[in-house]
Amino acid sequence: MDDRPSKSARKRRMQHLQSVGRALLDLNDRQLQQIPIADEQLIHAIRDYRTIRSNSARKRQLQLIGKLMRDVDAAPIETALASLYDARSRDAAQFSQLEKLREDILTLGTEGANLAITQFPQADRQYLRQLTLQHQREMQHGKPPAASRKLFRYLRALRRDQGDSD
Repeated sequence: MDDRPSKSARKRRMQHLQSVGRALLDLNDRQLQQIPIADEQLIHAIRDYRTIRSNSARKRQLQLIGKLMRDVDAAPIETALASLYDARSRDAAQFSQLEKLREDILTLGTEGANLAITQFPQADRQYLRQLTLQHQREMQHGKPPAASRKLFRYLRALRRDQGDSD
């Protein structure tokens, strides 16, 4: 009996490798440098794909990337992509949490400063109150929400400082 994988199994593997290659195309240069790709030809093919504008040429280049992926150990690449995606989802979740906290603070007005103080004991209560009052004035006069943006940046800095001290 032949121990080789079936034609369908080989095709599924090739499609999987091509999808991993497609995921590499979505990365910017900084992210791509974090991925352990030993094959210089594959890196050049990925960078060349970005410059190609013709759809048919892009398809051919994608097939080339899939072909080059066959000669590369895809496991470390997939692991690095997974950790990169996990970091993205963590960042997005933290961003959403900070947005919700900002909205809660602004909804409660000057009493909303207590919300931030419970999460970030190092926060400046007076500055938080100033920002909420400034936000209320901006809303009354129909001005752009500059205080809301400042509050978000301040909360993000507090989160970053808190993360550094952990």
